[in-house]
Amino acid sequence: MPEMLLPLFPLEVVLLPEEPLPLHIFEERYRTMIGECLAAKETGEGPADFGVVLLKEQQLHTIGCTAHIVNVTRKYEDGRMDILTVGKRRFEILETDEERPYLRGTVEFFDDEGSDSPDEAEAGLAIERFRELVRRLRNASEMPIHLPRPYHYLSFRLAAGLPLDLEFKQQLLSLRNEPQRLKLVTRAMSALLDQIDRTQRAQAKAGGNGNIRP
Repeated sequence: MPEMLLPLFPLEVVLLPEEPLPLHIFEERYRTMIGECLAAKETGEGPADFGVVLLKEQQLHTIGCTAHIVNVTRKYEDGRMDILTVGKRRFEILETDEERPYLRGTVEFFDDEGSDSPDEAEAGLAIERFRELVRRLRNASEMPIHLPRPYHYLSFRLAAGLPLDLEFKQQLLSLRNEPQRLKLVTRAMSALLDQIDRTQRAQAKAGGNGNIRP
């Protein structure tokens, strides 16, 4: 059943559960929206969170994630503000409403079908692959990764820190099976590692004699 009329913030961004998202709020309609969310957070009346939905090439996707306002990090004299949010709950938009200055939607929240935590073997493989990828991306000899158990939404937690394209993140957001999501993320990390290897081999070849072979 639909649960609420949720304020919506269409962006060329895919927000995942537990992913931090800093935002600079400058448009008047979204300053109004965030102001109302902050007031609701104080009073407990009305929606304190808003929904982030992917808007790309004029297409509004129907699966999004709520953003919980952690704090306002800066206020400007002209009314603009910087806020820090974190992804919370996934939802599907059933209908949209344009009666307010900003878009709202009748939404239905959803969770995974089954456990949202993988088994230990799958989690260990994914975390090790993530550690190696982050180490390579940052050119660090060691890269400590702190992911305390239980591995709740591990696929989302790993994907949030990776350079993944929007379509892939939107696919993850829509899937309702954590083992399936984690396999996709692990596969994507392997592909990124292969890409780094190819780039480094090409750079080494170019540095050697100026000739690069595919």
